[in-house]
Amino acid sequence: MMDGFLFQATVFLGAALIAVPIAKNLGLGSVLGYLIAGIVIGPFLQLGLDTQNLQHFAEFGVVMMLFLVGLELEPRALWDMRGRLLGLGGLQVGGTTAIVMAAGLFFGLSWTVALAVGLVLALSSTAIVLQTLNEKGLMKSDGGQASFSVLLFQDIAVIPMLALIPLLALPELSHEIADAGSHGQGTGHGEGHGDGHGDGHGDGHGPTLSLVDGLPGWQVTLVTISAIAAVVLGGHYLSRPLLRFVAGSKLREMFTAAALFLVIGIALLMTLVGLSPALGTFLAGVVLATSEYRHELESDIEPFKGLLLGLFFITVGAGINFDILFGDFGMILGLTIGLMTVKAAVLWVLARIFNVGGADKFLFALGLAQAGEFGFVLLAFTVQNAVIPQALSETLLLVVALSMLLTPLLFILYDRVILPRMTSDQAEDAEAITETGPAIIAGLGRFGQIVNRVLLHAGHKTVVLDHRSELIEGFRKFGIRSFFGDASRPDLLHSAGLHDAKLLVVAIDNPEQAVEMVKHARRENPDIHIIARAYDRDAVYRLYRAGANDIVRETFDSSVRAARYALESFGLHPYEAEKSLTTFVDEDLRIIRELAQLWRDDIPNLENEPYMKAAMEMVERTEAAMRGDRSALHDKTARGWTPPAVARPDAS
Repeated sequence: MMDGFLFQATVFLGAALIAVPIAKNLGLGSVLGYLIAGIVIGPFLQLGLDTQNLQHFAEFGVVMMLFLVGLELEPRALWDMRGRLLGLGGLQVGGTTAIVMAAGLFFGLSWTVALAVGLVLALSSTAIVLQTLNEKGLMKSDGGQASFSVLLFQDIAVIPMLALIPLLALPELSHEIADAGSHGQGTGHGEGHGDGHGDGHGDGHGPTLSLVDGLPGWQVTLVTISAIAAVVLGGHYLSRPLLRFVAGSKLREMFTAAALFLVIGIALLMTLVGLSPALGTFLAGVVLATSEYRHELESDIEPFKGLLLGLFFITVGAGINFDILFGDFGMILGLTIGLMTVKAAVLWVLARIFNVGGADKFLFALGLAQAGEFGFVLLAFTVQNAVIPQALSETLLLVVALSMLLTPLLFILYDRVILPRMTSDQAEDAEAITETGPAIIAGLGRFGQIVNRVLLHAGHKTVVLDHRSELIEGFRKFGIRSFFGDASRPDLLHSAGLHDAKLLVVAIDNPEQAVEMVKHARRENPDIHIIARAYDRDAVYRLYRAGANDIVRETFDSSVRAARYALESFGLHPYEAEKSLTTFVDEDLRIIRELAQLWRDDIPNLENEPYMKAAMEMVERTEAAMRGDRSALHDKTARGWTPPAVARPDAS
């Protein structure tokens, strides 16, 4: 009924609007806010909401999330991470399954049930972990990348698990399900198929579509491979003409419809052949990662993904059966903590083997210690296929949900206890800096390495600081003198000769620490020249205000070089192309310096009227200069390939 749907929608959205902002302001994260909202409106208020059927709809948020993840990964990037994907992911799934299976055998389960339980609980929550890592800006960290590799392998591993589970069926459970099916009753909480074979989330009504039901094994394999090939080839050859045709209509809602059509259609195809919809949309995302429509697809899908994921977390909280939980609270809590301890231990060992060091190994071990949303699907599937008894399934459902509920607390533990302590321990372990030099390089990643090499080859002495011991040891083997320690620490900068240095290169990844380092260096040595690395334009503004002289955006120079090649490809003489780009770069530097005075970090740029007005005027000025108007700026750039030093806004 429509009024029932409207009531549920109002309750869920209202609960989210109240709980999530409160949780965010308390530093708990949005995921815990959604889970708490679900617990309040479900078990506590007892509103009688149909959370089980709604959860099917909400699980589509996971499908959309993996589509967006795929859009961020080009096939080459996926190939480059194959070592961690197979090594970390494979060993995590295999190791966790083996330990959980051994524990199940110890407690008297048959080997088939113990194996099925191990497979179900080996998976982690893609939705919670990726959402939290993105919120906290940890996705690009070593721990974040290792976590992503494991989660991706787990999502792929769901396919062979779905193929293996029916082979583990217990004869006695099969007879019980057959008897129930003869009375038209579905099993578990599933959408039964009329013959008693539900998928774990409904009431036993209605048939489902499938392209593989009743087919022999080799034909199922053939259909499955054909479906995957259709996704890959269709995404590469058919999606672009479709999106180009839709884009020609110049109707934004049609492009949104096309994006949803791609995701929903691929998910349907995967479901029809018995595969994970999330895997299918992930593959489609990878195929479309090189498409010119990638960013448009991202912007259209993102709002749906965020809302559906939030709804999914609410249904998890609302679906917790507190009667069963409190009926045997000690056992269920013990199983949950035991599972999370086992998974964290396996992940910790793997982090040591694969050189995930420092605080990242804690992020990796704690972040993936929970069971995952695919556990709900697999548990229903095991009951449907007579592998796990119904009573055990209900207990394991609570273990999965409770572990997901505890995960945001583990991230809080990492943020507020482990990370500060690791930073403190790292500070104590920093070695004494015995040399000083006119140039200090803070950070020895790809950016800092290149700057350091150029300075050394030109005969300038440098002092290099980095908190990654493996990098320091590697550079020392090449005879490059470098020191282990947190470059953002004022005492280390002073030991490296900050007061007498002529140059400081800030090449660290943490934007907040970079700003603080620039402020401290400018305050302690007003004459030092500071070159800083920035991720985007907002970071540029912060660094300018902190006192940096030169700021290098990570992709700006490479983009300018690409633009020069583009101009030359249209027949422009290399000298004219260089002169045109010199105009652009010089004016862009002026614009950034002027806009930095109007920029505010408390409101979005689009809502900052003085900023937007000045930005529009400066864009027009740049376009006029690029067209060759005889402005003073163009006169200066026409005298040679490089503008005079006085034209540089950062040369003061």
